[in-house]
Amino acid sequence: MAVKPKEFTYELELDRAGRLTAGGRAPLELDPAWTPEHLVLAGLVRCTLQSLRFHAERLGVDFTAAGRASARVTKRGDDERYAFVELDVDVDLELEPVPDDLRELLDRAERDCFVGASLRPSPRYRWRVNGDAA
Repeated sequence: MAVKPKEFTYELELDRAGRLTAGGRAPLELDPAWTPEHLVLAGLVRCTLQSLRFHAERLGVDFTAAGRASARVTKRGDDERYAFVELDVDVDLELEPVPDDLRELLDRAERDCFVGASLRPSPRYRWRVNGDAA
C-alpha cells in the first residue's frame, strides 16, 4: 500500500483596495512598486531560507541569512509567451558550526524549496557562507 504524501494548502485574499491577507490574517498593504513578479521572487527567497532552516536545525546548525533574487522575463522561444526565462537566487549565510557536508545541506535547501521546484526554468542558486563562495 502506497503511503499518501503530506499535503500543504495555502490561500490568500486580495481585496478591492489591494490588501492581501494570508488565510484571513496578517493584512498586508503593498506599495504599487510590488509587482506580482516581485512577489514570486520574495516567495522564492523566503522558501529557500525556510527549507535551509529545516535542514540546518536537524543538523544542529544555527544561521543568519540575507537573500536576493532576480529574474528576467521575455518571450519564450518554444511558445512565444512571456514568462520567466532566468531566475537567480543569491544567499549570504553565517553558519555555526559549518557542517562537514556543507554542499549537501545547500543542495537540500534548494531541492526542498517547493516554490523553486515549481518554477521553470529552475532557479540558479549562489551561496556565500561565512564570507566565502560555496
